[in-house]
Amino acid sequence: SPLQGLQIEGEHERLITTLFADDTTVYLSEYDSFDALQTLLRKWCRVSGAKFNVKKTVVIPVGSPAYREGVLQTRKLHTNHNPIPPEIEITRDGTPTRILGAYVGNGIPQLAVWTPILEKIDAKLQQWGKSHPTQDGKRLIINMVVGGLTQYLTSVQGMSTEIEKIIQKKITKFL
Repeated sequence: SPLQGLQIEGEHERLITTLFADDTTVYLSEYDSFDALQTLLRKWCRVSGAKFNVKKTVVIPVGSPAYREGVLQTRKLHTNHNPIPPEIEITRDGTPTRILGAYVGNGIPQLAVWTPILEKIDAKLQQWGKSHPTQDGKRLIINMVVGGLTQYLTSVQGMSTEIEKIIQKKITKFL
């Protein structure tokens, strides 16, 4: 491949792609050409019979704040390259992009990532509260609802102390 991808310190191999089911994540260096990526993807689709959903393509610039802003302004990974096509989204700092259940991007506030889960916890605990469960029942409900709704996101995203405190308050209120 003509793509350099990302060289991770301490790793011999460079990181270019991760594939899972129908999700593909491509890691480009500032020297990689988006045109070269598109050529590779078209060839891969032609040979494999797969279809690549360009509408779902998102570019998340990685690097210094000045570099990221430059990519947004010029739509180029490098000054010598053609611009990234206008139909491809380039994310701004603070905008989370969901990849396999994790939210990635630059400067993403944890509260924004966790808000949908916190709202689901509120709704489910409120619904269960209407049945007037016993103390043992409440303990089981908390394990089922809070544990079930937070387990995956915590494993892929981590949970900040701020989010832990918010969830602990919800549990205390329910008990």
